[in-house]
Amino acid sequence: MRIIVSDTSCIIDLGKGSLLGAVLTLPYTFVMSDVLFADELIDFGPIARPKLLALGFQVVELDGEGTRRASEYFAQYRRLSLHDCFALALAAQTADCILLTGDGTLRQIATAMGIEVHGVLWVVDQLEHTQLGSVQQLYDALCCWEQDALVFLPRDELRRRIHRLRRLL
Repeated sequence: MRIIVSDTSCIIDLGKGSLLGAVLTLPYTFVMSDVLFADELIDFGPIARPKLLALGFQVVELDGEGTRRASEYFAQYRRLSLHDCFALALAAQTADCILLTGDGTLRQIATAMGIEVHGVLWVVDQLEHTQLGSVQQLYDALCCWEQDALVFLPRDELRRRIHRLRRLL
């Protein structure tokens, strides 16, 4: 099963959209650096940290080399936060993984390193394609994100999906 290394913003957004339960049934293993999980991941609604772990979300501790690599990335890529650098280091050491992030700079750097990168809307597409998320559930999540000023998704793509799903309801 392919591994998805996630940053915190994607997990928070998926939680806001009430999609985490469905997301963790996708045919992927979802992981996050222990540093991100401990420092950045907030509890939201019905899915809190312990429930995420119970649903199969995995927390990975970077070894000394991974931590050194994260520090080097932080020194090299000043536009990345230290937490972004931990996500990048974990993705860099995880063979054939997907990095799940909405951060544009992190996406560019990871792509240049040969790491496959996707965001929250790709996850919605995966849920729709596999039918692990209902049309109503996906529509509700998209509408929630459209109205949330703290969710930063490409507005045109978001609206396109909302309109398409609305026609299917």
